[in-house]
Amino acid sequence: MSLESVRTFLAEHAPDLEIIELEASTSTVALAAEAHGVAPGQIAKTLAFRVGERQVLVVAGGDARFDNRKLRATFGAKAKMLDAETVLALTGHPVGGVCPFGLAKPLPIYCDASLMSYDEVLPAAGSLNSAVRIAPERLGKLVGAEWVDVCTLPEPAESD
Repeated sequence: MSLESVRTFLAEHAPDLEIIELEASTSTVALAAEAHGVAPGQIAKTLAFRVGERQVLVVAGGDARFDNRKLRATFGAKAKMLDAETVLALTGHPVGGVCPFGLAKPLPIYCDASLMSYDEVLPAAGSLNSAVRIAPERLGKLVGAEWVDVCTLPEPAESD
């Protein structure tokens, strides 16, 4: 059902985008990066938060870590991740396949600046083994997202 809502959304708003369905699970950043042959940062993870009385989705680079201080400063309240059952009810997508497309209920969507490190990112497409390839700018426009800076990126590994 969730994959179908994404298909319907993309057919209407971005018919040129193809949903990539793999045999392997892509339900975590590490699995998705390996399966698609990309850097973990190119996996666009979508997490659902409760901020005060509102629920929001934030899409960020797979290697980015949410920064509680930045979240509070940006949203004006403490952000708390939602449980899997609530996420499924709000988005229509299972955890591991959550994306900003084809949502069960309208939600504010925010894209983190960490996505801009890449020309192309891969958000899930509503199931544990699907994704789409899309430019970060287009992703933001397609879902009506507001751009924010609520994550920190990992420190580059030092070379010997």
